[in-house]
This record gives sequence, C-alpha cells and structure tokens, in this order.
Amino acid sequence: MDLVPIEQIAASIYVIRGHRVMLDAALATLYGVETRVLNQAVRRNIERFPEDFLFELTEAEATSLRSQIVILETGRGRHSKYSALAFTEQGVAMLSSVLRSKRAIEINIEIMRTFVRIRQVMAENTALARKVAEHDQQITILFDHVRQLLSPPPAKKLAIGFRAKS
Repeated sequence: MDLVPIEQIAASIYVIRGHRVMLDAALATLYGVETRVLNQAVRRNIERFPEDFLFELTEAEATSLRSQIVILETGRGRHSKYSALAFTEQGVAMLSSVLRSKRAIEINIEIMRTFVRIRQVMAENTALARKVAEHDQQITILFDHVRQLLSPPPAKKLAIGFRAKS
C-alpha cells in the first residue's frame, strides 16, 4: 500500500485559532473515505471529541481558507450544508478509534509522525534563531570595541597662558 508522502500531509496542516489542524476533507481524502462518511462517524462519537480536539470553522474562517485553498466550490448544490470540521493533533489521534480500517490506522500513524516532525522543526528553528541573536549581540559588542580602538584618542587641550606658581 502506498502511504502518503509527509510533504502532502504537512501541506494539509493549517494554523487556525492558534492550533495546528487538519480539515475534515483533507483527512477524508487521506483515509480514502468520503468527507460525509468521516463526519458521520465523528458525529456518532462526538463525546470523544471535546472542543480542544475538534471545532467547526466559522463562515469567516472558511472564507479565509477558501481564498488560500479550494475547500468547497461555490454555486448552488456544490457545497456541504455543514461547516468544515478542523481536527487538532489530539482529534486526529482520536480518529483512529472511530475509523478502524487498516488504511486509516496506517495514515493516522503517518499524520502523527508529521505533527511530531513539524514540532521538531519549529523547535530547531527557535533554537537557531536564539543562537543567531546571541551571536549578533556578541558581534555588535566586538565591533563597538574595535571602533573604540580605531578611533583617534581625544585631543588634549593645551592651556593657553601662564600659570602662577603658588
């Protein structure tokens, strides 16, 4: 069985409301089921999906995403009467208990690995950015010292006139 490349899974992950999520349509495609079948299974087991696992997109969120990707075609009879569902990482993990096919289990494992990989990349980039900032600060200090060494010393003012000895 051909599993889905990690790049394809990663491209299906969006940040909505501050959470990394996957939409029901993308998950249904990956699992090889219709979106309505996936949503039906979820709604039958809704107690397994608290709001930090799953939420419905608002009309504004759906419109915003529609401008970035094609979620739904516009026009009469061409879109779902339900709002798209967004699954957080925990919600995707919970899907494995709802969808029990072999493909769903294998795809779920790949999706979990992708979420972990994204977290690792984000952590590495944060650490790298911190190191660069530290080095930039040290380089700035070094250049300040070099400028001070290269600048001519301030000229001493010679006193004009005589001083009386006391």
